[in-house]
Amino acid sequence: MNIAVIGTGYVGLVSGTCFAETGNNVICVDIDENKVEKMQKGIVPIFEPGLDLLFERNTKLGRLQFTTQIEEAIQDAEIIFLALPTPPGEDGSADLSYILGVANQLSFLIKDYKVIVDKSTVPVGTSEKVHATLAKNLDESLFDVVSNPEFLREGVAVDDFLKPDRVVIGTSSKKAFKIMKELYEPFLRSDNPIILMDEKSAEMTKYAANSYLATRITFMNEIANLCEKVGANVDMVRKGMGSDSRIGKKFLFPGVGYGGSCFPKDVQALAKTAEENKYDFRILKSVMGVNNNQKKILVEKIKDYFNGELKGKTIAIWGLAFKPNTDDIREAPALYIIDGLLAEGAIIKAYDPEAMENIQEKYGNKITLVQNQYEALVDADVLAIITEWSTFRTPDFKLIKKALKQPVIFDGRNLYDLDRMQELGFYYQSIGRDIVNIKATVKN
Repeated sequence: MNIAVIGTGYVGLVSGTCFAETGNNVICVDIDENKVEKMQKGIVPIFEPGLDLLFERNTKLGRLQFTTQIEEAIQDAEIIFLALPTPPGEDGSADLSYILGVANQLSFLIKDYKVIVDKSTVPVGTSEKVHATLAKNLDESLFDVVSNPEFLREGVAVDDFLKPDRVVIGTSSKKAFKIMKELYEPFLRSDNPIILMDEKSAEMTKYAANSYLATRITFMNEIANLCEKVGANVDMVRKGMGSDSRIGKKFLFPGVGYGGSCFPKDVQALAKTAEENKYDFRILKSVMGVNNNQKKILVEKIKDYFNGELKGKTIAIWGLAFKPNTDDIREAPALYIIDGLLAEGAIIKAYDPEAMENIQEKYGNKITLVQNQYEALVDADVLAIITEWSTFRTPDFKLIKKALKQPVIFDGRNLYDLDRMQELGFYYQSIGRDIVNIKATVKN
């Protein structure tokens, strides 16, 4: 099939590349000329494991191309994917100006039948708005609008796309469904389902899924905080809960809150949709409030350790991306923690395997970025672990003790065994577990 993907952000680029991998001809469109020029030269603008290999293969074969010209991209396309940003407005609602703006452009350019697909995460009712915008200048026989939400996890997005749990297609058009089914069949060789539903239900499914997962994470953070109060171990609680087949093991790991491009925005947007429809979605309000507080919890732990005085203290930070295997720092807990520490007068030395460039753009010379994880520790008062990269899971603890002024770790991801940290002689605070060791002594 001939496919146009409008927008080469995270969703658009992964989708376009994976569609090309199954033999389709894909043209991706973006208004950012520098970005398009780099992609035309073979430079992948985001870090996502496995994407670079598919990108290189399909650009060399000519199945994956890039342009700034929307008319060129859609001319022969049977399907046009809208993978455009829907950032939250000041009131929390999703901004649809990019999607509706492109829909208006398409209404003047389409000459033959096209399936227009909302791939972006959009509020319930967006497909109707896109349809109405297209219909202003187009005969309705020339298009159908489909809602096809993505369920990609950053860090494993390529695998998620190539082997999806399910594909949700929201449309009332048999013609459009037949085309979409043909497109997705190569990805569903393991008999995972294509689920057909109406457009509004498809739009709601995406928000409901992400909001539920955010709620699970938030619930476990609340349990972890209570475990600290009563002396329970959240790791044991998590295992006991997760072994129940009705609950399952995923998204039950406590930490310093969720971040990224999806959960914060989608929870906020669903809450706004509820408000607009005069429904008080109390759980989501609590989820947002708890998550905002959880992002600050490590700052409070460190501050308490130093008896409320952080001015001049050097904090080494491991992990800046919102999760491992990505360079994405959007709504990352690290940002809130860094801001909180800086506000208290602390000095920051930080390292992340992939997100350094994005952090540099945001903070400039306000913090020090180093070339490896151990360099961050030199002359630092404590180590704070924020993102659970694999490289942080089995570090050289002798080197950590040697580099730090005092053997103190604040672990926002519960990476290490409590007994091991006791044996090694660390002061170790994590989330929802006992504090290990007495207060450490500063080196002379």
